[in-house]
Amino acid sequence: MKQALEKLVRQAAGIMLTQQSAAVHKKEGHYNFVTDADFAVQALLQEGLLKLLPGSSFFAEEQENQPLNGDATWIVDPIDGTINFMRGRRYSAISIALVRHGQAVLGMVFDPYSDEMFWAEAGKGCFLNGQQVQVSQIPIQRALVTFGTTPYQPELSKKGMQAAYAILKQAGDLRRSGTSSLDFAWVACGRSECFFEMSLAPWDYAAGVLLVREAGGLVAQPLEPTFDHGKAACVLASNQLCFDTALSAIRAAAEGKLENL
Repeated sequence: MKQALEKLVRQAAGIMLTQQSAAVHKKEGHYNFVTDADFAVQALLQEGLLKLLPGSSFFAEEQENQPLNGDATWIVDPIDGTINFMRGRRYSAISIALVRHGQAVLGMVFDPYSDEMFWAEAGKGCFLNGQQVQVSQIPIQRALVTFGTTPYQPELSKKGMQAAYAILKQAGDLRRSGTSSLDFAWVACGRSECFFEMSLAPWDYAAGVLLVREAGGLVAQPLEPTFDHGKAACVLASNQLCFDTALSAIRAAAEGKLENL
C-alpha cells in the first residue's frame, strides 16, 4: 500500500505545484479561505484512496462529514496551510491518515516544496524519506516550541497566546508556521520539541499525531478525558522532556489561571 499511496500523493502534489494561482474562496470564520486547488487535490485523493482500500470511508476538510465509526476511514487535509499556499510561502503539505476503530494506523505527511515524505505505521516507527527518525532529547530550557493561534475561534486565541507565553518563559523560543501537519512532523524528526494548538480539526492532526507517537514522542488532547480522532480538540505533541511543562501551561490557560499574563 505504501508505494501506491506515495504515488497518489505525489500526483496530488503536482496539482499543488502547478496551481499556485488557483481561485480563492472565502469560508466561514475569520481569515478562513479555500482555493480551487484544495478542491482539485481532495477530489483526486478521494477517488484514489477509496479505490486503494475498497469499503473504506473518506473524512476530509472540504466536505460535510459523518461521525467516525469503527470502519476504516481516510482522514485527509488536501492542502494543509492554505493561507501559506495562497501567499506563496512554500510551507504547506498534504496530510493523510488511515483510522480504524478510532485509532490511527497509518499516517503520511508530504511537503512537496522540500520533497520530504513523512510516513508512519502503528508499531513500525516513523520515517522521513525512508530513514527512521526520532523526537529530540532537548530539555525545555533549550526547546524550540511551535504553536497555532486558532484564528477561527477568537475566544481560544487569547488562551493559546497565554499558554505560549507561559511556555516561552521556560523554553528557548517560539515559532508559528501555519501548517500543523508539518509542525507535528518536525517534532517527530527532532527539528522542534513540541507543538500545540487550542483547537485543531481531525484532518489537522490525525496523521501528525501518529508520526510523533511512532517517533517516541507523547501526544494528548489536554482538555478531553480521552483521545478522539473524530472531533476538533486542543492537541499537544512533544518530546518526553518538554511534555509536562507544555501540558501544565495549556491547562492553566484553559482554566483561566493565566489571565494576568
